[in-house]
Amino acid sequence: MVSSLISRLSNSILKLEQTLNLILGFNRLPPPAYCLASIETNRVQPKEPFSLESLIGNGFLWAVPKHRRTIEKRLKMKYGSPKYVMKILQPKTNIRICNACGDHHEIGILCPTCYKRIMNETKDMKEAIQEKLGLQPIEKEVVVLYENEKSTLEGEYEGQPIVEMKKPRPSWFSKNLLQQTTQQPATTKDVEPSGLS
Repeated sequence: MVSSLISRLSNSILKLEQTLNLILGFNRLPPPAYCLASIETNRVQPKEPFSLESLIGNGFLWAVPKHRRTIEKRLKMKYGSPKYVMKILQPKTNIRICNACGDHHEIGILCPTCYKRIMNETKDMKEAIQEKLGLQPIEKEVVVLYENEKSTLEGEYEGQPIVEMKKPRPSWFSKNLLQQTTQQPATTKDVEPSGLS
């Protein structure tokens, strides 16, 4: 603050001298040139010993990395590792075509198009059962019959609630899926190939 006050005072004195020289006509001397002037000030303050407490104050020190990550680790984080998981896009080789609808799907996964049709049909069946029987608990197995379907055997559905759907049965929804198998389970575990020759 003192140095700025001194510089302002010296500038005002120089301007006063220049105006007096112009008024009185003392312009015979060569014009004044620039010169460097330094002011010595004792601003050196005593140094305090360095401490984290004075630097942080009441805050707390967060964890920071001690070592730089190598380029291999940075690339693994960015693109993945072929041993574990690759993050970049790669062509899939496990895609097959569904035999029923012709859509593509992965091996080991149900075809989403066929599964959606089954879900919609199941939803329609649930709504028909709820409309006919209500929300009361049902202790017996419910029989669902589509248009133009009737029991071939007398007393086949005796005592079972029957729900009729007002549409034809889908071609992929076989009626014998609801029937129990009549074939006896195999007694041996040996498998013999046949028709090899």
